[in-house]
Amino acid sequence: MAAAARVAPKDYFAPDEWAPLARKSVWKGPALVAHAWIVIGLAAGMAMAFPITIPLAVMIIGARQLGLAILMHDAAHGALHPNLKVNDFLGDKLTPGGLVNYRTYHLGHHKYAQQAEDPDLGLSAPFPITRLSLRRKIVRDLTGQTYYKQRWAGLVKRLRERKAGEPLWPILKDAMVSRKRFLTGMVLTVAITAPFGFWWAWPVLWLLPQATWLPMITRLRNIAEHACVAKEEPDPLRHARTTRANLIERAFLAPYFVNYHCEHHMFMHVPCYNLPRTHRLLKAKGVLPGMLTASGYLEILRLASSKPARDDSRGPTPEARGVRQTAIQ
Repeated sequence: MAAAARVAPKDYFAPDEWAPLARKSVWKGPALVAHAWIVIGLAAGMAMAFPITIPLAVMIIGARQLGLAILMHDAAHGALHPNLKVNDFLGDKLTPGGLVNYRTYHLGHHKYAQQAEDPDLGLSAPFPITRLSLRRKIVRDLTGQTYYKQRWAGLVKRLRERKAGEPLWPILKDAMVSRKRFLTGMVLTVAITAPFGFWWAWPVLWLLPQATWLPMITRLRNIAEHACVAKEEPDPLRHARTTRANLIERAFLAPYFVNYHCEHHMFMHVPCYNLPRTHRLLKAKGVLPGMLTASGYLEILRLASSKPARDDSRGPTPEARGVRQTAIQ
């Protein structure tokens, strides 16, 4: 299996430029983790005090749930803290968890980025799709259908297929073990909030964002990062896309510098908080025109949904390919 081509930092940076980019801070990673949880707490407090703000809180909390997953991703690269034990504690205990398995999976994605062996290739391969298809996907995300399929459909199927006389408890026990963190968070949150009359806080201000806003923005993030990138792409500067994000997009869609994805694939051990500086230096050196970039998330959504509605069975038309070339310059 041929690994994806890689770039060397020395090809772009002098040693004194590279050292601060690669340096891992003892406080910035933990501060970002703390920031995510503080924002979640503040948004939840706002919604409990002013229920009219619940829709806004759902979007804010869902974005920080994605933010915690992004910080776990940084931990998978050993970039959240210079001490690996602290790095792994932060990345496994204070984020969605499952760091060890995720690390193995995700490093495979980097090794074979956009090659046939890339475990994430299926996320980008279908694009471009039609606008109707993209709209259906977003509706499924926002109505909880995607969340149910990913998190609960397997268990429901297992229960339905249980043979007559087969004990129920082993199935439920396995389900509870695999969802231990989810269930523990539910019990603790309800125990803390219910005595104050906010029994609804966990289902409305944690589960609802997790089941609706989080799947949608995760999908949009995946689209922005790798959709419409050629399979077997040989150029390591075009394995992933960097998308310019404004303040609103960073707050609700692309937290913690996740939009600098081309830079991340070029230099995967650079901490997320150093990616904007990496981007600026590459731009100053004239490297940016050769990288895969987009001016915004709306541009990427137009590109990803550029397949003509009249024919879902064929590849992109010449017009769609023209849109693709314009979008990635």
